[in-house]
Amino acid sequence: MLPTRRSLLSAALALPLARVPCLRAAAASRLILLGTQGGPNFNLRRGETASLLLAGDVPLLIDCGYGTLRALVESGVSYLGVGHVFLTHLHDDHNADLPALLGHQWTQGRVTPTTVYGPYGTDALVQAANLYNQANTDIRLVDEARSVQPGDLFRGVAVEALPRPVTVLETADVKVSAVENTHYPEEARAKTPHRALSFRFDTADRSVVFSGDTAYSDNLVTLARGADMLVCEAMDVGVFRARFEQMVASGNYADNPEGIWAHIVGTHTSTAEAGRMAAAAGVRTLVLNHLIPGGLGELDDSAYINEARQHFTGEIVVGRDQLVL
Repeated sequence: MLPTRRSLLSAALALPLARVPCLRAAAASRLILLGTQGGPNFNLRRGETASLLLAGDVPLLIDCGYGTLRALVESGVSYLGVGHVFLTHLHDDHNADLPALLGHQWTQGRVTPTTVYGPYGTDALVQAANLYNQANTDIRLVDEARSVQPGDLFRGVAVEALPRPVTVLETADVKVSAVENTHYPEEARAKTPHRALSFRFDTADRSVVFSGDTAYSDNLVTLARGADMLVCEAMDVGVFRARFEQMVASGNYADNPEGIWAHIVGTHTSTAEAGRMAAAAGVRTLVLNHLIPGGLGELDDSAYINEARQHFTGEIVVGRDQLVL
């Protein structure tokens, strides 16, 4: 049964009464992959990155790339019930649908707060989303006699990016932890305060880790150690290079194609490296997500699996939009 606004309000207001080992008994958690396309490469086959973890009946949204709102509707889980959003980093393929999600929550009458957690800049991003929706807000406040202000409803929380796991949220349903990963190289980190995170969710029945975008990361391995499931990005470098050259020839990446390519191969995880991190962390299941080339040139699942299998002997699942795990 889908969560009601009343049940979600109760969960949102509940105090963190229990540590993770004593999480209250709840329905089995479910993971729904809403969007599995890697990179800012939205297409008709796969939506941009987003996942929904249901901790019992509490929905937790991880990333919010283009197509997330529609994917939530398709999943059968009401977007009105999403009170916690976790952004791994602030690239647009991970947050493009956030203004749409928050705007439609307000328009459809959500009155329970929605909190967006993410790295440096997340609070400013939520404020900007409210500003983007300001005209809609002003019109409806007058025309529909609304009483709730988006600024009182939607809040962004900047999570400190550290090399060791830090607790982001802890309730009776879930404990959420985060570490800084290696999506941004040292040269970039020296020039900007922006950071990238990986998240771990410990629920009553299992632990699920989301890599976000990253190169091989010892911090992520530490975060994921002993987890039931690692949802990790995966790229077939050779296949995507050929597709990348086709895209450049058609006018994409005209600003600096080789600079963009250097970013792609230097700050993302190859399928083999995903398997290596899963093995080092000792996880039970590796879910390949944020796939490159993904919908830009579909590969057989076996191609992704065989690369990861070089290092990882556990269960491997190749992600698809609306796959339920």
